[in-house]
Amino acid sequence: MGNRILILGASGFIGNAIYKELTSYFDVYGTYHTANKALDDNNVMFQLNVEKDNINDTLNKVNPNYIISSLRGPFKDQLRVHQETLNYTLSAVNCKIIYLSTVNVFDGKGKFPSYENDSLLADSQYGKYKVRQEKAINKLPNSKFAILRLPLVLGVNSPRIIQLKEASKNKTDFEVYPNLIISVTTANKIAQQVHYIINKNLNGIFHLSSNDMIHHLELFEELSKKLELNHFVFKNIYTSNKDRYLAILAKHNKLPKNYQINIPQVIEDCVLKEEIESLR
Repeated sequence: MGNRILILGASGFIGNAIYKELTSYFDVYGTYHTANKALDDNNVMFQLNVEKDNINDTLNKVNPNYIISSLRGPFKDQLRVHQETLNYTLSAVNCKIIYLSTVNVFDGKGKFPSYENDSLLADSQYGKYKVRQEKAINKLPNSKFAILRLPLVLGVNSPRIIQLKEASKNKTDFEVYPNLIISVTTANKIAQQVHYIINKNLNGIFHLSSNDMIHHLELFEELSKKLELNHFVFKNIYTSNKDRYLAILAKHNKLPKNYQINIPQVIEDCVLKEEIESLR
């Protein structure tokens, strides 16, 4: 395999973390959605509006060996763009797709955490879309893909942490799920794991999650304390009378220990990088 990489959704939270991790080691290109002159002029980023644009022009210009999909947008348009991408991946001699999927492919279950080889069962529209996309990718030869399922993804600039800070600033409610047991990770750890998967040219399904679990409410209580946030109220949302799992764990495709993460490390990553940013 060569070293040319195209990241679909490179301007997003997770996609940008992957771009920053890989750009010093590989020939990295990316797509972005919103017009941005700085990105327009740098020759490695291509504007892509999934609702109207065809991805084939970008694929043929870049001729990537790895396509990492962290794409967002309307589901029907993502399906079209991904089908174009899969057609390219299949026809290209040295090309593989690395698809970022989600714990929500299991959100129709709930009694236990889910592992790589468990059958998929989604209840949400988002989960059902991801199941459909995974099934399409699984039609490729095994050497042509890796599916990386992600849990809740945190980090200093993650949407959920920003929302938590805004709730504190504006003295508003922040929704939590006391009966929901989850696993988590950070965008930076995902980026490191993707780097390893590319270096080793790994195939198959991976659960890039913390190796432990926590109640949703407990996690955000701990984060709010560490970040010294207050003045807001946790609004408890109950979806069942009993504990319910929306968690993935690795069992069959575990990465080496230094590429794993646990919940205390996730919390510290959010807090330590916050402290570093405040010193700049």
